[in-house]
Amino acid sequence: MKSKLSTISDFQTEIDQASAWRVKEIGDLKSQAISRTSIAAASVIRAGVPLVYAHWEGFIKQASQLYLSHVAAQRLKYSELTSCFIVFCAKQHIQHLVVSRRSMVNIEAVNFFRTAGDSRADLSLSNAIDTESNLSSEVFKDIAISLGISLAPYEHYYNLIDEQLLRKRNTIAHGEWLDLSADAFRGLADAVIKLLRMYKTDLENLASTTAYRLPLAALTDTIVAQGKVHLA
Repeated sequence: MKSKLSTISDFQTEIDQASAWRVKEIGDLKSQAISRTSIAAASVIRAGVPLVYAHWEGFIKQASQLYLSHVAAQRLKYSELTSCFIVFCAKQHIQHLVVSRRSMVNIEAVNFFRTAGDSRADLSLSNAIDTESNLSSEVFKDIAISLGISLAPYEHYYNLIDEQLLRKRNTIAHGEWLDLSADAFRGLADAVIKLLRMYKTDLENLASTTAYRLPLAALTDTIVAQGKVHLA
C-alpha cells in the first residue's frame, strides 16, 4: 500500500489491484469444483469455502483501509470532515474519558472536543477497521456505517453472509463435515464476487464525490456556531 493516496487515480489503482486477484482466484476455484470428479470436487469445495470467506473479509478490510488512507491524505481539518470520520479521530479521547481517573488526561480529552475544529485531522488508521476475524453481517454493517456507506443494497445478502458464508466457513475451520454441492458453491462464490464489486463501487463513488467532506452549508453553520464568522 502506498503511504499516500491523495489522488483519485492512486486510490483507483490500489483498489483495482486489491479486487482483481481476489475475483480471479474465486473464479478459479469455481472452475476446479465444477470440472473435477465428484470426490475431488467435494474436497475442492471444502477447501474453497474458507478461501472464499477469506477474500470476503480480506477485501472489506483492505478496501476500507485504502479509502481511509485516501481521506487522510486530503489533509482536511476536523471541521471539514463528516461526523463518521471524526469518530476515527476521537476514539482515543473518548476512551480516555471513559477509563482514565487522571484529571490532566480528561482535561486534554475535553480540550480536543472544544478546540479541534480548526486543527488538521489526525485519522488514526492503525487497526481502524476491525473485522473481528468473523465478518458477520453485523460487523459488516458497523464498518459500512463508519465509512458513510448506505446499507440498503446489502440487506438482501445478510442471511447469505451469516448462514451460507460465515457459518459454513466456521464449520469447515473447526474440522466438521460439510456437504455442499458444486451448484451451491458456485452460487456462494458468485454472491461473494458481487458483494466485493458492490463494496468497491461504493467506495469509488464516495471517493470521487468527496462524500467524506462536510457539505458547504453545514460547514458554514458550524463556523458560525463556533463564533468564527459574524453575520450581519
